[in-house]
Amino acid sequence: MEAGASTGKIVPPALPWSVRLQLFGLVAAAGATMRRDGTVNRFVFNLLDRPVRANARPDRRFRVRSADVDVDASRGLWARVFSPALQPPEASASAALPVVVYFHGGAFALLSAASPAYDAMCRRFCRELGAVVVSVNYRLAPEHRCPAAYDDGVDVLRHLASNGLPVPVDLSRCFLAGDSAGGNIAHHVARLWITSASSAAAAASNPVRLAGLILVQPYFGGEKRTEAEKCMDGKVPVVTVRGSDWAWRAFLPEGADRDHPAAHVTDENAGLAEGFPPAMVVVGGLDPLQDWQRRYADVLRRKGKSVRVVEYPEAIHAFFLFPVLLDSGRLVAEMKAFMDETSASEVAA
Repeated sequence: MEAGASTGKIVPPALPWSVRLQLFGLVAAAGATMRRDGTVNRFVFNLLDRPVRANARPDRRFRVRSADVDVDASRGLWARVFSPALQPPEASASAALPVVVYFHGGAFALLSAASPAYDAMCRRFCRELGAVVVSVNYRLAPEHRCPAAYDDGVDVLRHLASNGLPVPVDLSRCFLAGDSAGGNIAHHVARLWITSASSAAAAASNPVRLAGLILVQPYFGGEKRTEAEKCMDGKVPVVTVRGSDWAWRAFLPEGADRDHPAAHVTDENAGLAEGFPPAMVVVGGLDPLQDWQRRYADVLRRKGKSVRVVEYPEAIHAFFLFPVLLDSGRLVAEMKAFMDETSASEVAA
């Protein structure tokens, strides 16, 4: 039985007023700019989600600097690179840090690497994970439908392989991470990257090795509603059936339904190449998408892939954006442990 089938009465989460206020603003901004015809009012959304600039000077809180790197200016593909101004005390001055290539959420259609919430979160990840974070500003739907975002993610990895980064990094410890729609993108980018690098010649000449995959409440779906989707719709913040349907219509190829392989990755027939990296899947107990996320983890297990499921029973969708929530801090600790253990196991092997 899926988790959603046993949820019973859904009790709205007890959230601090500051989180409630921010959620209200986020949902209101999305509702005001996601049109019924499947388009987005970019002008209005950008007024409500004012982008922040990269800053070469370390911020006071995390001592992290940032810089924007063009990947393909012709299509507006770029990434924001966050690097710690100070190495951890136990690291040598010349130590190369692992890389976290991050894909932001936003229903495939909203937000960016320069959105204030994601800029702040990636700064926190950079400092607390002891890693260089590359936040990908992929193209958005509906102007750029599937597979544009997946292609952008692969091209960022190719850029790293060819050009590296302006700070010392260990590309053999490259982790793909993402939340919500970004988690979906991270999965597909990993699948495409492993497939393209499957030949011995390609692997030998490619410095980028995917050490792990961190999917935080990834956005998967299908035509048939899950128990969690039916039980929680309209009773918990952020994700609704109506909103999800809008996002899939905007993102998937014209005429495709939610059983398209981009959404319905829990299909047993979905192919995963040899060498698919170990995965960490984060599930929130108050997230209507939780059943899809557990199905995804089950498929990975049945295909012989290494997967760790981390559950937060009282977590809403997008809880990680709010440092005031205890589960947000716990998530960073779990991410750090996963990265350290995955790196250690590779060295031992």
